[in-house]
Amino acid sequence: MRAASTLAALALIAALPGSTIAPDLRDVLSRDLKFGAADLADLERGRIVKRGLDATAPGEVAVVGAARIGARAAAFVDRVRGIEEFKRGPDVIQIGRFSTPPRLEDLDGLTVGRDDVDLRRCRVGSCDIRLSADLIRRFQREIDWRLPDADARAAALFKRVLVENVRAYVSGGPGRITEYDDEKRIVRPLEDFDALLKSSSYVGALVHDLPAHLRDPAAAPLPHAEEFVYWSKEKFGLTPFITATHVVIGRAPSGAYVIASRDVYSSRYVDASLSYTIAAPAVGAPDAFYLVYANRSRAAALKGAFGGLRRSIVERRARNSIDENLRSTKARLENNR
Repeated sequence: MRAASTLAALALIAALPGSTIAPDLRDVLSRDLKFGAADLADLERGRIVKRGLDATAPGEVAVVGAARIGARAAAFVDRVRGIEEFKRGPDVIQIGRFSTPPRLEDLDGLTVGRDDVDLRRCRVGSCDIRLSADLIRRFQREIDWRLPDADARAAALFKRVLVENVRAYVSGGPGRITEYDDEKRIVRPLEDFDALLKSSSYVGALVHDLPAHLRDPAAAPLPHAEEFVYWSKEKFGLTPFITATHVVIGRAPSGAYVIASRDVYSSRYVDASLSYTIAAPAVGAPDAFYLVYANRSRAAALKGAFGGLRRSIVERRARNSIDENLRSTKARLENNR
């Protein structure tokens, strides 16, 4: 066993001079994302590499995948900028981008029905969607459920609440949803996100100020970065969920693109989520780049008596999803060169 590991290490060292993986990317892959010598060799040969990452708490799932793509990294980043088209697929029902600052009109394309938001019997500790106790009481106070248009009024109020939350997130002002009281177990998404960030050392490896900016964008601005917040309604489980996501596009000193996104709000399922992508040009190959994607998420449904079983199922699906997405992205970019 020791001889095999020694041979693998020697093979890795021998491959370094001619490697097309940039040194800073190689460091992140091996040190932070736990890619072994065989993984790196497979990646350079054009194989898709995917694996689970260690979870740091019950209800957490973490996965990573990487691929070499025969196209320019900038072409991939251009697609991310067009998020409405980039994310379009059978599971994305509706999607749109928030303005700067966010406006209520940004949600004109979002339809909110009883399947999306059912608040008629919503009470603190028992509610159909993720809301704080104050907001749950607000819906019961402001909506007269005896009126024939009560559901439409509730949908309009939900949109206002969502915009208020996103506006508070980007500005640092009041109105941010810091607690979900829809179930008996209170969820504090900000605390869960901080925990995800602490467990993801790779996020600050190439752009050092990125973690602080993701934690509090108003208090810790990131010069020269591009960013936007988008909303989407997506299929998942038995009922769809509505989410708001913050995307940040930065550039490492080496020229690699770094794209991070975090969950700002999810109406169901997700307690907190952090995605991290690197698009790093291949050394000596201007028309190729390495795409690395890591996701770390927490969900209350993965805790409890059967949490371990559910988590293993979700993790397996997440790895398969990464594989499918990397293959799809590779095919689309290479076919459009």
